[in-house]
Amino acid sequence: MVMKNSFRRVGMTGSMSFVVGSPRMAVLLAMALAMALVLQLPAPAQASDPELTTDFFLPAGTNKSTITGDYFTDQSLRSGAGLAPPAKFAIKRVNSESFPALTGLGVSTALLEYLPGGINTLHTHPRGTEALTVLKGTLTVGLIDSTNKLYTKVLKKYDVFVFPKGLVHYQINLSKHTVIAYAAFSSSNPGTISLPANLFGSAIADVVLQTAFKVPLSVIDELRAPFET
Repeated sequence: MVMKNSFRRVGMTGSMSFVVGSPRMAVLLAMALAMALVLQLPAPAQASDPELTTDFFLPAGTNKSTITGDYFTDQSLRSGAGLAPPAKFAIKRVNSESFPALTGLGVSTALLEYLPGGINTLHTHPRGTEALTVLKGTLTVGLIDSTNKLYTKVLKKYDVFVFPKGLVHYQINLSKHTVIAYAAFSSSNPGTISLPANLFGSAIADVVLQTAFKVPLSVIDELRAPFET
């Protein structure tokens, strides 16, 4: 049997070859290849903040005509982070929960204070990247990536350190003086997961923790103690 249409080889991918028998087939093949390439592209990251369809967020039942500059102002940081001994660390967050005007804007802030020995313990922010600026003193920070590599730095006044979204990190004051820092986040509510509290203050069975950390049950009991109510 003789085919009326002659075929021409137009491409090769691995062991798969492509042939076309008409201009129309070539166009269809090109479209299919283009679609395949698009489908292989990484999907854009989903924003953690809802997309606004207005200039800014208004709580339900709020009349825009009553809004003044007060709505866009938060003064809670005037009193500091609220550090009260014997605690050696305090943080005051300004996010969409306490400051509704931030909703949907993709930003929030926090003020942090550390007495000597104070630590912002190992934690992550699941919905936002953090940029930390030291305003006073010297602060030691650490960041752990997904390969368990540790990155540390001793920050001085006005130094900025960035903690990518979702990665475990910490800050500790190893100096003899009080440290004050300011954090900016790429989410109006980045969230915070404290690893010690998440692991040892939750209802995870002791046997799971004992097996995971390969330590005696007495050690697990000791680690749980600070989080028991």
